[in-house]
Amino acid sequence: MEKKIMLGNEAFARGAFEAGVRVISSYPGTPSTEVTEAAAQYDEMHVEWAPNEKVGTEVAVGASIGGARALSCMKHVGLNVAADPFFTAAYTGVTGGLVVLVADDNGCHSSQNEQDSRYHGRGAGVPILEPANAQECKDFMKYAYELSEKYDTPVLMRSNTRISHSRGIVTVEDRKEKELIPYEKNIQKYVAMPAMAKKLHVIQEKRLNQIEEDSKDFPINRIELNDKKIGIITSGICYQYVKEALPQASVLKMGIINPLPKALIEEFAKQVEEVYVIEEGNPFFEEQIRAMGIPAKGKEMFTIQGEYSANMIREAFTGEAPEHVAPQEAPARPPLMCAGCPHRGLFYILGKLKKHVMGDIGCYTLGSLPPTSAMDACLCMGASITMAHGFEKARGKEAARDTVAVLGDSTFFHSGVTGLINMNYNQATGTVIILDNRITGMTGHQDNPSTGKNAKGQEAPAIDIAQLCKACGVEHIVEVDPFDLPAVEKAVKEETAREELSVIITKRPCALIVKQPDIPHLITDKCKNCKMCMGIGCPAIELENGKPVIAAERCVGCGLCKRVCPFDAIEEEVK
Repeated sequence: MEKKIMLGNEAFARGAFEAGVRVISSYPGTPSTEVTEAAAQYDEMHVEWAPNEKVGTEVAVGASIGGARALSCMKHVGLNVAADPFFTAAYTGVTGGLVVLVADDNGCHSSQNEQDSRYHGRGAGVPILEPANAQECKDFMKYAYELSEKYDTPVLMRSNTRISHSRGIVTVEDRKEKELIPYEKNIQKYVAMPAMAKKLHVIQEKRLNQIEEDSKDFPINRIELNDKKIGIITSGICYQYVKEALPQASVLKMGIINPLPKALIEEFAKQVEEVYVIEEGNPFFEEQIRAMGIPAKGKEMFTIQGEYSANMIREAFTGEAPEHVAPQEAPARPPLMCAGCPHRGLFYILGKLKKHVMGDIGCYTLGSLPPTSAMDACLCMGASITMAHGFEKARGKEAARDTVAVLGDSTFFHSGVTGLINMNYNQATGTVIILDNRITGMTGHQDNPSTGKNAKGQEAPAIDIAQLCKACGVEHIVEVDPFDLPAVEKAVKEETAREELSVIITKRPCALIVKQPDIPHLITDKCKNCKMCMGIGCPAIELENGKPVIAAERCVGCGLCKRVCPFDAIEEEVK
């Protein structure tokens, strides 16, 4: 058998391929994005980017009803968006195998919270699997489809940043085609009306109880008996930390984490002197294990916040703190929008005009940081529009004159459209600014419904954002180049002055997909050291002996600094 080095996310995709999955529909979200990107390389599977996670899950459910094995992938907060179909699919069950992959983000590396998705799986009443390395990512994905079809249930596959983005050696096998299961109309099973749902709930509970009873013998769980003084119950990435920190400890490694394998936990607890539970996030295991009557230690030794490490676990058990070499002092490097980013000009103007900015999830969230500091709030996907609407309804039309909602093109399709419809329907006064940079930037340049390409890079219909806004009832729509600062300022002033709903669309491609003319700029002797150019927050401009200079190796020649300089002191470098 061939062996390959793979990311955990690539191994998940490989597992789906080998399991005979036919349909994958996802929305990009770090740390889950690469699963769908890797899957798109396999011609045997239909792979698509959905406008949001709810749509992706519903597509996968439809494919399952159609008799195919299906998958939908998302990050932890995306599972909130998908919760509506996810919770009801747990009642109806499946025809073809159905897996929903969710990647949590312990430590908030790229997210607005550290949500623990295990509670969603438990609340929905579906089995949750959690692999501990890349090989298990592939193997568990294949096993998940077996469980899904055997027990007639969706399966939640839980990953996290470390598992998704760590590499490992994976044994790859051939794809096993799974024939479509013949379709049979079944109203009692798939029409979740109250009368049917009550019966389906009973079936679901019986199903979950059966899984718990059978889980003692699942091959993805195992007991590793060593020194019986310490018995550790764990799963996923924490298993790797435990094995490194405490190689002599006895371990119960759980592959299924909902329902917990109660019989196996009780068997393990009887064989060790003291039970410890090591899990990142909330005490999900610990509370249930204590409820079984098993005294277990856990969160009194560890934190709920952030990621764990082998050193943290070793110190908690032995008191031996690892030696730390003090890092050399280095200049601080705060996160900034890229040189040439089309969002920079807009935030410069919004900061200059002192507008209240209801922001959203994307690269442009960095507009909240100095020097522009041009964002007041950021909550979740699409909330910029609805927060701005609520702000206006609370404070009146005068407040709307100083308030805008800002979100990206992909975010607008994800969950901004309904907010815009709501503003129009409820006769709002306000200005929505859609940043159309022709790509889904923050998660690594995935296509979206406006780019003209699909997940496999093939030509696809492109939605015109302005026409969509018009169809939502917006009469005042302005398109502007965000590098044309006078035009941006004029548009913001005019549209916020209206006592009607309006939309501004800034149109310029992301600097990382359409390279600017490579003509670096320099600051000439005309410079009066007013530092206006520092106000745009470009990473290519820095202070040297108290005066701004442009680092040629970082400058992409976008010319935004030249546009803000009041003394015409910035010129293109002559080569």
